[in-house]
Amino acid sequence: MSGPRPVRFGFVGTGWMGTTMLRRLTEHPCAQVVSVFEPNVRKAREALAQVAVPDLPVAATYEELVEDASIDAVFLCGPNGTHGSQSIAALEADKHVFCEKPPSIRFDEHLRQVELARARPHLTTYVDYILYFDEFEQRLRRMVADGAFGTVTQIQVNYRHSINTSGDRGWKLQRSVMGDAIGMGINHGISVMLFAMQPQAKPAAVYATSLRALNRPFEAHPVWNIQVSFDSGACGFLFGDIDSPYGYDAFHSIQGTSGALVFDSFADRSRKVRQWMTPEVGGRSAAGGAQGAGRWIYPLDTERCRAEGVTPWPEDTTTPDSGNVLEHQTGQSVAHFIECVQAGKRSPLGFDGAAQVAEVGWAAQISAVTGEAVQLPLDSERTLALIARHPESFVVGSR
Repeated sequence: MSGPRPVRFGFVGTGWMGTTMLRRLTEHPCAQVVSVFEPNVRKAREALAQVAVPDLPVAATYEELVEDASIDAVFLCGPNGTHGSQSIAALEADKHVFCEKPPSIRFDEHLRQVELARARPHLTTYVDYILYFDEFEQRLRRMVADGAFGTVTQIQVNYRHSINTSGDRGWKLQRSVMGDAIGMGINHGISVMLFAMQPQAKPAAVYATSLRALNRPFEAHPVWNIQVSFDSGACGFLFGDIDSPYGYDAFHSIQGTSGALVFDSFADRSRKVRQWMTPEVGGRSAAGGAQGAGRWIYPLDTERCRAEGVTPWPEDTTTPDSGNVLEHQTGQSVAHFIECVQAGKRSPLGFDGAAQVAEVGWAAQISAVTGEAVQLPLDSERTLALIARHPESFVVGSR
């Protein structure tokens, strides 16, 4: 018996990230790329040659691609400012949508994306918050769900590194194309925090401050300090900077009533992760324990763990150590989307499933403008009205 037929894709954007994702699609046995849209046809042809599919047709317009009845799904890798309108058009044309982050740079488009995703449950949508697939992040989510830290009281996630604006990536300096720094990359930290906390709590309020560009000429503020209050009483902090010259900082710290964990992306591998463990109880080591009773262990230090009688993590466990997204789990994200489409199921990273990630980002921007904490969920009409009053701080427009 043959398996499900390949998912037929229309692919948009053949830049640095787009070419990599196009390669992942052509490598997948259940994907078939039907056509590509890229305004720069020469660039498109070069990318197609790189991934060994030089004869694929290049659509003259995005409308031509999205209206092609042979296409099941649209894969969006163009500049940030195109994601919202292109994904909306694809959903209205009854196509599945794989969308690079951010899903949109305008709040009205965010609302329409979520509305369409909910109204068309037969369609799979996906936003590429790619750290979701990192093995360390998956383990962290399981640990929270399994009560390894008891009730989580505090969590911190950093997302700081220098994004590449060289060559044809200069659009990242322009607010009308990039949007904001949260959508440009800091939302990866938000997604990590919210999905880690999801088994225990939902975000209830956001307070944020930001800082204008002091290094490169970003039109949008590159530095963000975001506090997320959860409905459980827990507090989250996120320090974000897309213009940091000090390497890739993905520091995590999580503390609960009976356990804690720290991840430091700058440390040597054996010391990147430390976890608070109790003394052996009943012949096994357990997380948490009475206050003051316990020790820090290093689960990626295999030799030390074995010497201390602790089960180490698998030696091939990945951790989020690099700001180069090409080193992240691109293959896993593509495989996940295809699996969801073929199984007729929704992704937890869909426009509706991951809407809270985007909403925390919008709330942070509003808080930075008003100087006040912003309650969640957002009131759509009030948010649209506030954004309209501050066009200097948001990308605005009407469809």
